[in-house]
Amino acid sequence: MSGLLKKLPVKLTNKKPAKVSDSTRSSIEKPSSTLKPISNQFTKLLSVTKYLPASARSSILSKAFGKVVPYVGTTGVYYEMVEPNQVIVSLNNVKGVQNHIGSIHAVAITLLAETATGFILGLNLPSDRVLLIKSYSVNFYRPIKKGQIAAVASLSDEQRLQILNTPKGEMVIPCVIDDRESDSDRDPIVVEMTWAWIPKSELEARRQGKAYENASENNTDTTVDNEQDDALSADDETINNK
Repeated sequence: MSGLLKKLPVKLTNKKPAKVSDSTRSSIEKPSSTLKPISNQFTKLLSVTKYLPASARSSILSKAFGKVVPYVGTTGVYYEMVEPNQVIVSLNNVKGVQNHIGSIHAVAITLLAETATGFILGLNLPSDRVLLIKSYSVNFYRPIKKGQIAAVASLSDEQRLQILNTPKGEMVIPCVIDDRESDSDRDPIVVEMTWAWIPKSELEARRQGKAYENASENNTDTTVDNEQDDALSADDETINNK
């Protein structure tokens, strides 16, 4: 599991997330599923913690995942639901993530969406592949002035099978930002994250300056355009850090 289980905290941190009642949690419907989770470092961690109480499980996952991606761990992102069909992460509107007018900073909102979409892809990606963000699009319809926000990313079973059966590809994963204390009737903030993934063997070959040969490339339609190849090459270091 690449050391992920070793990142579990010995005891929970004293800093507790804001309490959120069931009535204020995201109303976005979770996709139904008949697929079994694949086996990778993330799903194994979920399996280890699945019998814990919900609050304790969320705290442990937040602590462990915060160590996997240290930058995300510094922002106070809290992992409320982490499942192959839906990931919900939340963030409190505190001074450290505010902009000059007291709203949650645009970068913090984008990071929350990147976290939700990245982890839902990671939960469905076989362990012989690596992923990275390629591009994203976001429309900020309104400032978020108070309270807590949550990023909700969902995948259908069809999308999960596409990820599983495509050794090298990309996918646009939308993420809805749930402003839990807003009474606004304007459209919610929606972020579209384009994620890409490639085989680890191809990444290693690139790092060694070797040509990558895929024995089954003539039998599968997994070609990715040159633009993606350029993006993957430029962001190898990003993959390594994550």
